[in-house]
Amino acid sequence: MPAKLIHANKVVGVKQTLKALQKGQARVVYIAQDADRKLLEPIIEQCSKLGIPIVPVGTMTDLGRACLIDVGAAVASIIE
Repeated sequence: MPAKLIHANKVVGVKQTLKALQKGQARVVYIAQDADRKLLEPIIEQCSKLGIPIVPVGTMTDLGRACLIDVGAAVASIIE
């Protein structure tokens, strides 16, 4: 589980992460390995284009827990 997410300034979810990438705020993006790939393609493309590192996380449940939310999360990002 990515412990850095617990205390970091972050956004959770596909829409919020895309916004953070577009605004130049995202520094690291965490992606759950069991999330729908079609949903994540725009995020993966943006990260590749901008040189933002992607960190794989086991499951959506694990990522949700790391973000201190009660539901699973497909993606989260640490922002500045």
